[in-house]
Amino acid sequence: MTTETMTIRQMCDAFDVTPRTLRFYEAKELLFPIREGQKRLFTKRDRARLKLILRGKRFGFSLEEIRQLLDLYHMGDQQQTQILRSYEIAKERLSDMETQRDELSEAIDDLRGQIKWGEKMIASMQQNRSAAE
Repeated sequence: MTTETMTIRQMCDAFDVTPRTLRFYEAKELLFPIREGQKRLFTKRDRARLKLILRGKRFGFSLEEIRQLLDLYHMGDQQQTQILRSYEIAKERLSDMETQRDELSEAIDDLRGQIKWGEKMIASMQQNRSAAE
């Protein structure tokens, strides 16, 4: 085996993914390892694609969005279309994430307020119980 290819185990170790994950991405036609019998050999291209897939997943892109972006690599325009579309999707995703963060921050603040109210209610009930005894 040359250093140009990696086995499924080497890919798993290098990218901290499971064999099932790699087979899933292969089934979804996002990765295209060389098949030698039952053995899968992943090329430098597969490694680059996996890196982009994992980054896209981390940012919340759907697999279909990731596929579309990966497919744009072969447009023959020095990745201009791919970069532009990646930029557009990333800006949309960032806006979504910021909205989610703001909604989560508001929910956290509300929950803190409810907990403080609960603490006061519990303290009041304990005082009433102590006074009644």
